Amino acid sequence: MLTESPIRPTRLCNCPLTGFLPVNPPELNQPEASSASDNGDHAATAQVFVPTGDQWLTVLGVMQRLSGSSSLEEVLKAIIDSLRTCLHAERASVFQYDAARRELFISQGHGLAEVRFSIDFGIAGEAARTLGMINVPDCYADPRFNPAIDKKTGFHTRNMLTIPLVSPDGELQGVAQVLNKDGAFGDRFDGGDELTASALGGQAAVAIRRVRFVESELRKNKIEADLQVARKIQQSSWPKMLPTLPGFELFAASLPADETGGDTYDVICMKTLIGPLGHNKALLLMGDATGHGIGPALSVSQLRAMVRMGARLNTDVGVMLAHLNAQACDDLPPGRFITAFLGQLDADAGTITYGSAGQAPILVMRADGSCLELDASAMPLGIEPDQLADDVSPIKLEQGDIFLMISDGYFEASNGAGDLFGNERVIDVIRQARTGKPEMIFEALNSAADSFVQGHPYDDDRTVIFAKRTI
Repeated sequence: MLTESPIRPTRLCNCPLTGFLPVNPPELNQPEASSASDNGDHAATAQVFVPTGDQWLTVLGVMQRLSGSSSLEEVLKAIIDSLRTCLHAERASVFQYDAARRELFISQGHGLAEVRFSIDFGIAGEAARTLGMINVPDCYADPRFNPAIDKKTGFHTRNMLTIPLVSPDGELQGVAQVLNKDGAFGDRFDGGDELTASALGGQAAVAIRRVRFVESELRKNKIEADLQVARKIQQSSWPKMLPTLPGFELFAASLPADETGGDTYDVICMKTLIGPLGHNKALLLMGDATGHGIGPALSVSQLRAMVRMGARLNTDVGVMLAHLNAQACDDLPPGRFITAFLGQLDADAGTITYGSAGQAPILVMRADGSCLELDASAMPLGIEPDQLADDVSPIKLEQGDIFLMISDGYFEASNGAGDLFGNERVIDVIRQARTGKPEMIFEALNSAADSFVQGHPYDDDRTVIFAKRTI
C-alpha cells in the first residue's frame, strides 16, 4: 500500500548540491497528537520527524559519494550501502528499470542474485507503476509480499520500505528496497526513515541516470572509434591505382553508407601476379554482403583476400566462384550471404569472361546508346554449397562500349516519398554521359542520384566498376 504520512506537509528547499531537501517550519518542532494508521503501513502512533544536523550531513555525504562516481556498478553499490546504513536496515537492494520491457532487474544487492520481473507484479512493481513509496511494517501480513525468496534463501523479511527512484524529469530509473529495521532503532520504518529515503532516492535516481548516460556515451564513442579503425582497414585494401590496359579506360570507386560498408571491389593487374600469362588482363571483383557495418565489412574483406589468392593461382573464374561459395557456406551464419561479380577483362581480345553470384544487373552500354542488361549466373554466395552456375558467354566490347558493374545502393536509393531511383534512371544517366570518360559518368550518376533523393540518406553502399573501350 502507498504510505500516507502522519506528519504535516514538508516544505522543500532547493539545495545546489543535493537537489531538493525538506525544511520543517519552526512549529513542526513540537510533537503532534498521535494518529491511528488507516492502512497499517505505519505504527499506530507517530511523532513529527525533524532531521538533525548530523542526519543531513550523512545524507550530504552520500550525495557527494554518488556524484563522484562514473561507474554504474559503483553507484549502485553506493546507493545500497547508503540506504542500509542511513536507514539502519539489515539488507538493501536496487532494481534498475528497463522501460522498453517494463521490467525491473537487479544486478547489485545484499544477499541477492540477479533477478528480472515485470512491474505488473509485487511490491516493487507497484512502487514502479505508481511512483509512490510503500512502507510495509509486517510483510507476512501483507498479501502483496512474495515469501518465495525468503523460503529459498532462509532469510526472514519482517518489514520493508520500497522507494521509487525517480529523476527530476519524472522518469523512473529504478526501485530500491530496504529490509528489516534494526531493532535498536525501532521495530519498523517510520516517517523519519521515509523522509531520509526520499532524499536519498531522488539523488540516487539522478546518479543512475547520469552514469547510464556517461556509460552510453563511452560505449558509443568506442563503437565509433572501432568503426573508424575498421573503415581505414577496409579502405586500405581497396586498389590505390588501377591497372593500365591498352585500349581501355578503367574506373572504380565506393561510397559507404555507414562508417564501414558491406561492399568491396578490386581491379587486379594479372601480370603483376602471374607474369606473362596475365599480360593485358585484369580481374574485376565487386562484392556486397548483406547489411552494412563491421560484420559485413569483415565478410567482404575476407572475400577479397580469397579472390586475390585465387588470382595468384591463375584460377578460372567459374572454379574460383565455386570455391568462394563453398567457403562462404562454411563461414557465414544462417541468413547471411554475399553477392559477388567476378570477371576477367582481356584487353587484347576485348572480352570479359565472368560469373555473377547474385550480383545484377550487369550493364553494357553500347556506343550507339543501346543497353544490354545481363542477369546473375548463380545464387549469392553462402546459400547453397552445391549450387551450379549457369554457363554464360563472355561479354564482347567494341570501341565506345562501356561495361558497368553498379551496386544496388544506386538502384535502391529512395527519396522521401519512398520512390526508388531504379534501373531506368541509372541507364538514362549513363546513356546521356556515355561519350565522356568513366569518372565523368560516375560524377553524373552521383549528381542525378543526389538530386533524386533530395537529402534523404542512402540506405546502402554505392560502388561502381567501369571499363570503357576506347579503340
